[in-house]
Amino acid sequence: MSNENLMKTLVFNDQGMIPCIIANVEDNRALTLCYMTREALAKTLETGKVHVFRRSKGRLMLKGETSGHIQEVKRVFPDCEGKSLLMLIKQHVAGCHQGYMSCYFNEYDPKSDSFKVAEERVFDPEKVY
Repeated sequence: MSNENLMKTLVFNDQGMIPCIIANVEDNRALTLCYMTREALAKTLETGKVHVFRRSKGRLMLKGETSGHIQEVKRVFPDCEGKSLLMLIKQHVAGCHQGYMSCYFNEYDPKSDSFKVAEERVFDPEKVY
């Protein structure tokens, strides 16, 4: 499968990466933000499973490689300038390594300058990692 047309429309940063918002196809909820290199994006499109470039580890990896909580790609949208991507995915178990469906589980309250956990934990990360 060729992804030539998509790759031609994208603008990768000076480190060769592009930000990608990962959202749940069922409700469009943002689950996480990751970075993809051309290689990670090509592997994602080839396999139908999200692959990311883990900056902290300096390598390409399958999302859910350790936990088994993979993300199946259903739809791909480049932004209007080709500077970022949105992927709608089917999430298996949870998207956040801290045990929540979304990495955006801490809700900020500007009135009290405080945070509250806004969703239930789906799994115990100490039992998975």
